[in-house]
Amino acid sequence: MAFLENQGVKIYWDEQGEGEPLLLIMGLSYPSYMWHRTRPTLAARYRTLAFDNRGVGRSDVPSGAYSMPMMAADAAAVLDAAGITSAHILGFSMGGMIAQEFALQYPQRVKSLILGCTGPGGPHAVQAEPQVVQILMSRGVMSPAEANEAMIPFIYDRATARELIDEDMKIRMQWYPTAEGYMGQLQAIFGWEAYSRIAQIAAPTLVIHGETDRLVPTENGKLIAAKIPGAKLVLLPQASHIFSTDKPAASQHAILDFLHAHSGSAQHAQA
Repeated sequence: MAFLENQGVKIYWDEQGEGEPLLLIMGLSYPSYMWHRTRPTLAARYRTLAFDNRGVGRSDVPSGAYSMPMMAADAAAVLDAAGITSAHILGFSMGGMIAQEFALQYPQRVKSLILGCTGPGGPHAVQAEPQVVQILMSRGVMSPAEANEAMIPFIYDRATARELIDEDMKIRMQWYPTAEGYMGQLQAIFGWEAYSRIAQIAAPTLVIHGETDRLVPTENGKLIAAKIPGAKLVLLPQASHIFSTDKPAASQHAILDFLHAHSGSAQHAQA
């Protein structure tokens, strides 16, 4: 267990595994514990670093709106604390937005980029149906249990076993965000745009998205993959927003294949 301080905010981070460094960036209001299905497989081959974004988990909850550049700077501070110059970057949902901003702000620190179930922000992004936005904005009038239950149809595929969803929800309830932290992150999402800039990203990029995602519609993944030069797009059938639970084996396979293709040993072998 370790903490760092960035811009006066205490950020929790930890590491697991050995090998090339891989930075994991989680989504809106979720703690780093939510990597529980994906991280063990990744840590068997890579030095994984994960952290709680500002506003959630064991990190500080500063007041006011957050910004994507601010949270990308937190991610960079994690690499600094670990003594790492550059790493593979994997971000899910809001974490994918932070990862895009990170790649734009710190291009020299990105070995490769994996963007899961995320969007490019701004007017070009394909919005969720109005009911989803209404739920996201009404967390203050719902109990945590009610808010979690209301989101399930929009973030999990209907074929996913309820016991797997309940395992996720148990972790979610353990680290349920404060209203201030949740709204700070949500405002960062609403105030951010990268579509006009992501063509500048030169790092090898994988875009992975569930075909039944109702929170961040699949068209967003297609938009990003079309905009970033040379990006690879993987669409997962029978998988929604949290594809790491809907289709853990398929998503891990796609991620590991991509990482292996862009690891130092693979690049050396191809040279």
